[in-house]
Amino acid sequence: MPRLLLPLLLLLLTACAPLTLPAPAPGAAGGSEAQIRANRAARQFVEVVQAVEPVAERECRARTSGLNCDFTIVVDDRPDQAPNAFQTEDRYGRPVIAFNIALINSVRNADELAFIMGHEAAHHILDHLAKTRESATLGAVVFAGIAAISGAEEEAVRNAEQLGAAVGARTYSKQFELEADQLGTVVAFRAGYDPLLGSAFFARIPDPGNRFLGSHPPNEARARIVRETVAGLQAR
Repeated sequence: MPRLLLPLLLLLLTACAPLTLPAPAPGAAGGSEAQIRANRAARQFVEVVQAVEPVAERECRARTSGLNCDFTIVVDDRPDQAPNAFQTEDRYGRPVIAFNIALINSVRNADELAFIMGHEAAHHILDHLAKTRESATLGAVVFAGIAAISGAEEEAVRNAEQLGAAVGARTYSKQFELEADQLGTVVAFRAGYDPLLGSAFFARIPDPGNRFLGSHPPNEARARIVRETVAGLQAR
């Protein structure tokens, strides 16, 4: 069941509680233009959560066994942060999808927000965090072992271990991003949003290209997998 947690309680959404939205600021037409935009963005965010989270939970339960599929949605309301969203887990293994205010305010439509939410949920459904940790551990062991066999000093072995962990963590990161784009497209589509419109934000972010050990694939590769996935969904 969805939970939406915000540090200053701008919004509150739980499975068993009514939706509470921030009251308009005092003044003409419900407040300043900035406040009106903020209220509109907040309402859009809540609407997307209500539509996407149940679909993500159903996909999670259908595709996994034994994985915690009870998503928590959290919002970081600190000012002056670059737009960001990510997936993590709490100490009990419950999946957490985090957004900051800058990202919520930067999307151009609900489709973009739904696509991002589906993408982050997909990372959990596909168990990418655990796979990344496994790759990092393997990389650390291999690099440290090579350094030790070569007769390196203890500090050099530790440095090799850290480097190996970083390399290991990045080994499959591009693949994981494309996998999350594919499944995120499915989630957004089944929640009633347009992933083609949603993935338009690729055109507005810096293109990472195809750098060795880069964390993200080229934007065109990501847009292409969305197009292909949507075509497949529409053909069914």
